[in-house]
Formats: sequence, structure tokens, C-alpha cells
Amino acid sequence: MSKSFKAACVQMNSAAEIAPNLESASTFIRAAASAGAQLVMTPENTTLIEPNRARAFAKTPPEEAHPGVPHFAALAKELGLWLLIGSMPVRADDKRVANRSFLFDPNGAIAARYDKIHMFDVDLPNGETYRESNGVRPGEQAVVASTPWGGLGLTICYDVRFGYLHRALAHAGAAMLTVPAAFTVPTGQAHWHVLLRARAIETGCYVFAPAQTGEHAEGRLTYGHSLIVSPWGEVLADAGEKPGFIVAEIDLEQVQKARSMVPALRHDREFQRPLSLIRAASE
Repeated sequence: MSKSFKAACVQMNSAAEIAPNLESASTFIRAAASAGAQLVMTPENTTLIEPNRARAFAKTPPEEAHPGVPHFAALAKELGLWLLIGSMPVRADDKRVANRSFLFDPNGAIAARYDKIHMFDVDLPNGETYRESNGVRPGEQAVVASTPWGGLGLTICYDVRFGYLHRALAHAGAAMLTVPAAFTVPTGQAHWHVLLRARAIETGCYVFAPAQTGEHAEGRLTYGHSLIVSPWGEVLADAGEKPGFIVAEIDLEQVQKARSMVPALRHDREFQRPLSLIRAASE
């Protein structure tokens, strides 16, 4: 297959019930396919955004019983495309869910799964508090999936802040990185674009970041601005703040070109942990 293809990022405003989210996602996925996209990606929490932890757990089935799995498998097969569902929460144990990405191939088979590794446990200056680890079981395995165009490294949302993960994915063969997200508005305004561009620049990878946008249940707000970023750090497409999708032409030869100009991936060196020379104020 050619090293050039069209990729699309779907931007959603997911609700607190699974069924309408399946319908909404499918509408945008079909539209992106009609626009020529061969790889279509949806945001984190595509199938459910329910801020109440107890209700979210009650609404989340295990993978084998989740209606989204056969639904999106059939859609990928019908449309003949590669389909990344940025994440579908699935029940992991008696108390927690896994925040899991699913990559479906054009035959509808699951080509890869990835469970979000880094948990969003933060207190924002505007008073918003998040403790993702209270309800989500962290993943432990980084994943690079094989596609006809090259390696696809899978991450989710808060993972974007951990450059070592993306660098490890690039070293493991990723030419493209996915960062499906449901970024808050304050952190999105401050950091979204610069973090995604940085991950692209330091790895020489394309970065695909489909995002949630707008107001969700119980007034939760997400930032939007789904992005497709080139290996040189250029923003190729930005979805703004409304639900929809963006498409960009992807040329994998640009990965090698960027890495040739600045071969930082070849310059890694082992080093000892920092020797701290900081003294206590009382000394």
C-alpha cells in the first residue's frame, strides 16, 4: 500500500448513555469515510462520559458484553477502513474500569488494545478536582500497532504529558502516535497545542489527537480542538470547538525526512540519576 493516505479525527460531545454515543460516533465516522479517510479515530470516552463514578461503573459492561465492540467492528468492516475508538471504558474488576483504546482493522477484527497508563489525578486552579485512579485501573503495557502505512503508537489523553512514553513508542517502531482525549478547558487552553506539537517534534511522528468538546453531563466542559500534527510540528488540521471531523493527507515519507534533519532519536544516551546538590534552607 502507498505510504500516503488520508486520516481523520472525529470530534464528539459524548453523553452519559452509551446508545446515543454509538449513533453519534457512527455518523461522523461514516462522513469521514465518505471524505476519503482510510484511518478514522475517535476521542477518549467515545461511548460514555458520566461524571458520577457510581453511575459510570453501573453503566459500563465488561469488554465481552460491551455493545460498542461488535458495533464498531461491524462498522469498520462495512466501510473497509482502519478504525481507532479512542477509548471505550470497559469494566475491569469489581470496583474499576479500564480506559481502553480499540483499533479495528478493515475486516472488523481487533488489531490492538491499549489501556491508559497515566491517571489524571489533579487539582486545578479553578477548583476542578479529578481522581481518575479512584475508578480506573491503570494500564501497564505500551502498544505499537501494525498498520499498512507504519507503526501506530497508542496513548490516551493525560499520557501526552509523559514524553518518555512517546519516545519509547517511536523507538519501538511508531511513525504515528494517537492521543485521543477529553481535555479540560483550563489545561487545554494552556497546554494542548504545545504538548501535541512537542510530542511530534521530539519523536518525528505524526500525531493524531481526536478530542471531546463542549458541555457534558453535570456541566463538565472539554476543550475540543482535535488536531493532526506533522512530524515537523506543523498543525495540519484543527477542529475548533464544534463536533465534527477533520481530515489530512498523511505522507509517511515526511517521518523519515524530519528524523533525518534532526536525528534526535539516534542520540539517546544512558546517564546516571541526578546528583542532588540542593541544600535545605536551614543549612
